[in-house]
Amino acid sequence: MPQNQPMYRHIADDLRAKIATGELAPNDKLPTEGELSAEYEASRNTVREAIRRLTDEGLLESRPGQGTFVSRRLDPFVTVLTADPKTGFGGGDTAAYLSEVRGTHREPTNSVPRVEVIPAAPEHAALLNISPGDQVVSRSQNRYIDSIPWSRQTTLYLMDFITKGATELLMAKDIEGGAVKYIADNIGIRQSGYRDWISGRLADEDEQAFFGIGHNAAVFSASRVAFDQDNKPMRLTITVFPVDRNQLIVNVGPNVPPLRDTPPPGRSK
Repeated sequence: MPQNQPMYRHIADDLRAKIATGELAPNDKLPTEGELSAEYEASRNTVREAIRRLTDEGLLESRPGQGTFVSRRLDPFVTVLTADPKTGFGGGDTAAYLSEVRGTHREPTNSVPRVEVIPAAPEHAALLNISPGDQVVSRSQNRYIDSIPWSRQTTLYLMDFITKGATELLMAKDIEGGAVKYIADNIGIRQSGYRDWISGRLADEDEQAFFGIGHNAAVFSASRVAFDQDNKPMRLTITVFPVDRNQLIVNVGPNVPPLRDTPPPGRSK
């Protein structure tokens, strides 16, 4: 151990090296704190600090009731946020998302939508151009690739859509063809464009538990406001992407080559 190096750093460096060489492989269970304490002749608090640091780095993950494991190596999924604004397809929306994932020979699944009628929070009401507290329909889904939690999406729709006849928005099931097409076909409100905001932040406790990430792990939060043919906000979709398994792309211009011809930065074809 280098002189003056804290013991927890020595333990973390040693475990990190074992993970890098494959001595500790993905999904391997780490020895218990007591076993590591004996192996390194260190206190349990020191061992716990080393494990915490490797968990924050994404190298280890805690599984409640099971122990601490070497994290799975995740092959990031690339979501292209740009899409045809009139169809709403692409850009992380559900129908295109499922198609894009299958195109990479991976298996996508979505949870059954959780549907609620809720009062709009002030920050959401401002984006939808309604008053805080106005009722909106919230449709939320957890999204998986190869059974691994990959993203979480919530869309807020104006309650006015329900009174006009788009009642399937209240049903806890996927809407065939997508909600954008359903709304256009049934009440004549057509999506003409959208605006995206993408920000980064630390995951909250619920997201940490769902995605299996550390308390200092970051997520992308993509907020999309879609506009109808009269340029009025018609929906707000918020998608949360953990940064350890997602890459986001925005294309600009008519002659951008297909994604398959352009390897992501830092990775070869």
